[in-house]
Amino acid sequence: MKIQKIEARQILDSRKEPTIEISVITEKGKFDSSAPSGKSRGRFEAKPYARSLQTDINFVNNLKIENFKKLSIEEFKDLKEIEGIVNGKIGANSSFVLEASVLKALAAEQRQELWQLLSRGKPKKFPFPVGNTIGGGLHTQGKGKKPDFQEFLFISKAKSFFDRVFINKQAYKIAEEILKAKKTTDEGAWHTSLDNEKILEIMNIIKHRVKKQFGEGVEIGVDVAASTFFTGKSYNYKNKKQRLNKEQQINCIADLAKNYDLDYIEDPLEQEDFYGFSELREKTRNLIVGDDLTVTNLTKLKKAIQNKSINAIIVKPNQNGSLLKVREICDFCRDKRIKMIFSHRSGETMDSVIADLAVAWKADFIKTGIYGKEREVKLKRLMEIEKSL
Repeated sequence: MKIQKIEARQILDSRKEPTIEISVITEKGKFDSSAPSGKSRGRFEAKPYARSLQTDINFVNNLKIENFKKLSIEEFKDLKEIEGIVNGKIGANSSFVLEASVLKALAAEQRQELWQLLSRGKPKKFPFPVGNTIGGGLHTQGKGKKPDFQEFLFISKAKSFFDRVFINKQAYKIAEEILKAKKTTDEGAWHTSLDNEKILEIMNIIKHRVKKQFGEGVEIGVDVAASTFFTGKSYNYKNKKQRLNKEQQINCIADLAKNYDLDYIEDPLEQEDFYGFSELREKTRNLIVGDDLTVTNLTKLKKAIQNKSINAIIVKPNQNGSLLKVREICDFCRDKRIKMIFSHRSGETMDSVIADLAVAWKADFIKTGIYGKEREVKLKRLMEIEKSL
């Protein structure tokens, strides 16, 4: 495949904040990708832009296309040629988007779907959708009362992906009814002033109603995002007000997991506490998920596994920037039996590339939200892939 032209521009994400979109043009057409952005960002994430969004756009638009025309991109590993040109000169958002556009173009060149290009054989499983239903933390705008935990999640375990999406949506509608909710967070989850425990009580009511009405179960999860309310010495809860030290936080999360039958617990402690994560794992049999702890970084992941901190990891390609490295992380997770959750960000776009990546690289879950066109486009893409199989 020969690249004829590359173009970069600024667009707005779902939060109406600027982000980057890059087009790769070949004889087969124009292939676009765009970058999401996180409101709650791990301290150790790769920088989204080298200096700024505009400097990255300028750099991409001023690239000498002759350098790309000399390249022969024929398979996934050839991305190393692209990285050789741009590494260190643009940030993780821009490099991820450039590589995604190149892969879309390559898939078209080879008359394949993107997931087929990247997959090693036909997928034997489909990811379970993790749906953000009720929100809090940094995802909730305004100064009013809100839960300290960032996300309250439903995970349908129905047989088909289509049915899983349907069940998650029914749980979402029941939550709206019970909460009498009017507003949503920036991820499309319902806004509430209730505290963490009251929400978990409601989640269990919804769980039982869904089972009774539809004959399908849903599991309950939380994204604690503990770093967002960790003050350096303690976990500073505002709703209900309390300050917990490390051991108290571990016991608090373990008790919530037991009392409310939690299946999935993301970032329960602050982003440098590998040992705290491992202490919590000893107290529970839940999925203990690293996001800010691991930031889609192989070195961080290896440290987490060595310390037995986690048994699952969030994969956000734009936390890293290199799809070569992201696949290396996925291969490592499968080898070590670490569950993978491919994830959107709070500021999303209409790009559905993570759906293809999740299928191709055998993710166990995909976290896309439930409501909002930028969320639903990922779910629709996954349903298209499932139907094609």
